[in-house]
Amino acid sequence: MASKIVTKKILLDDGREITLETGKLARQAHGSIVLRCGKTMLLATVVSAKEAREGADFLPLSVDYQEKFAAVGRIPGGFLKREGKLSDNEVLVCRLIDRAIRPLFPSDYHCDTQVMISLVSGDEKESHPDVLAALAVSAALIISDIPFTEPISEVRVGRVDGQHIINPTPAQLEESDFEITVAATRDNILMLEGEMKEISEEEMMEAMKVAHEEVKKHCAAQLEMAEELGVVKREHAAPKEDEALKATLREALYDKFYEVTKQCIADKHLRSATFDQVKKDYVEALPEDHEVDMNLLSRYVNKLKKEAVRNYVLDERKRLDGRALDEIRQINSEVDFLPSAHGSALFTRGETQSLTSVTLGTKMDSKMIDGAIISGYDKFYLHYNFPGFSTGEVKPNRGASRREIGHGNLAHRALKGMLPEDMPYTVRVVSDILESNGSSSMATVCAGTLGLMDAGIQMKAPVSGIAMGLISDPETGRYAVLSDILGDEDHLGDMDFKVTGTENGMTACQMDIKVDGLSYEVLSEALAQARRGREHILGEMKKAIAEPRQDLKPHAPRFFVINIPKDMIGAVIGPGGKIIQEIQAESDTTITIEEDDNQGIVSIFGQNAEAIEKAKARVNAIVAVPEVGEVYDAKVKSIMPYGAFVEFMPGKEGLLHVSEIKWERVEDVSKVLEEGEEIKVKLLDVDSRTGKFKLSRKALLPKPQGQGQPRK
Repeated sequence: MASKIVTKKILLDDGREITLETGKLARQAHGSIVLRCGKTMLLATVVSAKEAREGADFLPLSVDYQEKFAAVGRIPGGFLKREGKLSDNEVLVCRLIDRAIRPLFPSDYHCDTQVMISLVSGDEKESHPDVLAALAVSAALIISDIPFTEPISEVRVGRVDGQHIINPTPAQLEESDFEITVAATRDNILMLEGEMKEISEEEMMEAMKVAHEEVKKHCAAQLEMAEELGVVKREHAAPKEDEALKATLREALYDKFYEVTKQCIADKHLRSATFDQVKKDYVEALPEDHEVDMNLLSRYVNKLKKEAVRNYVLDERKRLDGRALDEIRQINSEVDFLPSAHGSALFTRGETQSLTSVTLGTKMDSKMIDGAIISGYDKFYLHYNFPGFSTGEVKPNRGASRREIGHGNLAHRALKGMLPEDMPYTVRVVSDILESNGSSSMATVCAGTLGLMDAGIQMKAPVSGIAMGLISDPETGRYAVLSDILGDEDHLGDMDFKVTGTENGMTACQMDIKVDGLSYEVLSEALAQARRGREHILGEMKKAIAEPRQDLKPHAPRFFVINIPKDMIGAVIGPGGKIIQEIQAESDTTITIEEDDNQGIVSIFGQNAEAIEKAKARVNAIVAVPEVGEVYDAKVKSIMPYGAFVEFMPGKEGLLHVSEIKWERVEDVSKVLEEGEEIKVKLLDVDSRTGKFKLSRKALLPKPQGQGQPRK
């Protein structure tokens, strides 16, 4: 890369400025960009091998985004005190970038390529670095010699008080009724992801158009930078081709693949085996001394199969499994499937199945988020697991993959807006995919909704999800929008569009487009068809459970909330947490205390009502205000020559003066009272200046006859 320093500036509508600079940092990388926006700085570097990986028929691309803790003046937690493996949030940013840039590399470019992005300076109050990262990466690729020629960018769109905002600040995002991230080139939308508060399809389309107009400005700045640098893209060796073999295979196999497609085999594995048999029969018929390149043969056969399936769908307006274009596979839903879980559901749609559990916990179970930019606690989290057996494969279990993290995040975003704001529980949803053939993430959304309602979580509205696909032919203008796509249709198609929502509107979406020139009209049609599909799926789900249960399961934890004066929080906690720990141990409950404005909020969690009542009584006793004239059960805490100190309410002690122990004169207090003795006392007064309590025992004793009469 040239060492000439070149800078380009992009002005946002609100006056903020994005600066792209190259030639100063990381000069041995094939492309490097420093992006600045306010105090936020990102360093993006790209490096690509000069030779293709031997035998590769794909792009070996890796994308890693990492937020340095020093960027915001923090030291990492944990034992090692250094940045470790990527957090879930960093993985999600990697996916946003990867999904946007991968389709734009030449289809025959198979060189190992590494993209690295570091947040070196951050400002958690003014900007989110995630959407800026894709712009930095694209600029680094455009100014490099790597054959990436079409710039892209990503922007986030929010809406506050009806006004669209590009790359809203964290504070603005809190007020926004949707958050949509759009990746695009100058001409086409590439990728879409976001969450919404039940907005309409028309509102989402409008936001996409606003985002695309902003992206065009970002792309223009990148091309100007490349022109100023005089960038020349490297030549790369195209894969070997054999036109004669290609023609021979088309003549021999295309019609056979088309005939297999026409059989509309519903079973995934049988259909795959039938297609494979076409290739197997051809290979077995080859003479033993053939010189056919088997790698080329496999590549051409796969392309022929894809072409035959796509043409069949466009010709016959039918699907691989015989369904109509907008037909949803059979749906079966069950709730309360796991007897010991707090909520559970089994959702099956065709050959895709999710077994989902819901667990209710306390504030102590909330997930701690410790990132450079994002930190805090999350009371609702969703985990998605995709084991190998779900597709009949052998796959080692090495923890959550990037795909699992991404699918879980989509389902999490789809559901979280429909949870009650005053939910006292920490809620964990776990979706285990037991079978998969098409959009297990949308099955997770449906099963998650059913499980939450089964657990008694009072959702604002149930949520369903659907995956849409597209097969198009640019030459003829024909296209087919597919509802509830199969795994094969995802692989062979031009679009994967996942949409979730309630009866009132959309709550989340994720879209990847694999072709150029997809019009807004086609997208609008896909959204309308998706809405009809979502409504159908919701209707099927309601056959299992139509609304949240009015009560929790008998074995689910219960809770009770007590509001106490702010100045009483310390009394409930006690010195070193002694009092609250004692209450929890005695009542077998979990108690959390939070400050809110001028009061303390005490949340008591227990496995049964008896335990909660016991803890509640202790807390109420501590915060209760003593009333003058009331009689209390008290315990003698210590004996003094001038009286005894007694505890008449939890945490409240007062002096029982020697003159108030009994009517008769007391010469030695220890001869009347002893430590630990339980007695009754009456509160006579509270000193307004010192707050000390004046107690009396003798006021509750019969007054001796003649007591107080003058002597004769």
